[in-house]
Amino acid sequence: MNRVENSDSIPTDLFLEIFSRLPAKSIGRFRCVSNQWRSMLHSPDFTDLFFTKSSARPRLLFGVEQDGECFFFSSPQPKSSSLDFHTKFVSEYSVSYCCGLIYLRNMWIQKENKEAERVICNPITGQYTILPELKANLDGYSYLGFDPIDKQFKLLVMNTRGYIANSESVHQILTLGSGNMKWRNVQCPFTHEPFHERIYINGVLYYLAQCFDVDGTSFYVIVCFDVRSEEFKFIDIRGFCYGATKLVNYKGKLGAINYYSGMRNLKLHMWVLENVEKQEWLKFVYTFPDSEVVDSCDLCVAGVTATGEIVLSMKFTSKRFYVFYFNPERNTLQPVQIHGNNQVLEKKSRVFAFVDHVEDLKFDIMCAATSISPPEQTSTSTSIDHQNEKAITEEVANGSLYKEADKVISGRLFRGSGCLKGTAITAVVVAATGAVAAVFLSSNPEATTELINLVDSYANVIITTLKN
Repeated sequence: MNRVENSDSIPTDLFLEIFSRLPAKSIGRFRCVSNQWRSMLHSPDFTDLFFTKSSARPRLLFGVEQDGECFFFSSPQPKSSSLDFHTKFVSEYSVSYCCGLIYLRNMWIQKENKEAERVICNPITGQYTILPELKANLDGYSYLGFDPIDKQFKLLVMNTRGYIANSESVHQILTLGSGNMKWRNVQCPFTHEPFHERIYINGVLYYLAQCFDVDGTSFYVIVCFDVRSEEFKFIDIRGFCYGATKLVNYKGKLGAINYYSGMRNLKLHMWVLENVEKQEWLKFVYTFPDSEVVDSCDLCVAGVTATGEIVLSMKFTSKRFYVFYFNPERNTLQPVQIHGNNQVLEKKSRVFAFVDHVEDLKFDIMCAATSISPPEQTSTSTSIDHQNEKAITEEVANGSLYKEADKVISGRLFRGSGCLKGTAITAVVVAATGAVAAVFLSSNPEATTELINLVDSYANVIITTLKN
């Protein structure tokens, strides 16, 4: 039976609904099955549906800098303690995060390479795209943003000399996925010293900075960069923010948090921008309940979840690694110990955490990803690069992989399974699991046990979808 042809009879909305519930890495595998599946799973409709489903299961994303490499892990929000490893890159940790993507300023495509590349990557799937070279001697803070109207990612690089971005300086901006990507000039009307701290909210990039009065006195500001119009503004925050302030997304509004730790006296001061034009802020002060666990940890603010919980994370890896969820309305603090990958956690390294990370397929639409598997990646999940992808597509076209897959899954899905009745259900299950089996066999022909487990897990997802 030709599974590819048989899948034509499956309603498109059912097809997309099933696959929207799977992880992004799995979508990459399914795109290798046929040109038809590739087209459907690359469509904007599916990309939007996948994002909607993924938004219902946000995760904490962790970046760990260790021995010249960046490791990326994630853990389900809000109360799970499991830690899943996704990928690693040979790179210094100098990143900007936006909408599920990471900008790395220095990534070595191969360890022996002397020149590092600027890349945009997906920390979950391991996909990355190399950016065009910048002008020589241009180095400064970089900020990644997204234009929700035109659906374009943009990277802003501030040209700093002596740490100062002068009003007369020419800065650079790059629009991703714009065909032949080229850096363009952009100017900022005021002189300031940019800081690393940044947040993206609803089409606007905000980053912390320092400005100077005519007498040389410095004061803090938040620079606002409209990603669509590419215009700069700034918000004067003198008097309540300083260099260690954490910028957050508080229920769609810009927030700023100062975290104060002392002996048995842990406080958070949070300001929320209520009126952008008038620059009116609301101030909240929270005192944490006593906790010996908190007292023993070196913490930083990771961010605020969509439900309003403030998340604190340990700054460094540890055998006993914790994150804390603080509920301002109930004044409760819940510690959650994170388990998994002891080899990385036990060696003291800097940790960077991001809240509400959602898997998104925009990267596939916006960027021409050069690889699905970064060099020397160590992951237990199956990966396929583009050369493998081409070979898989050719073998699927002539049916040879399905024939091999049948040997493994024959009877597996239907033996004693009363819920698998009806032509439509059978067609969906066979098409989907046959696709997984085909791709999995192509890269690991001997891994029968793993294949059976994979088939079972996807069958359960499909059955659950059909029942709902």
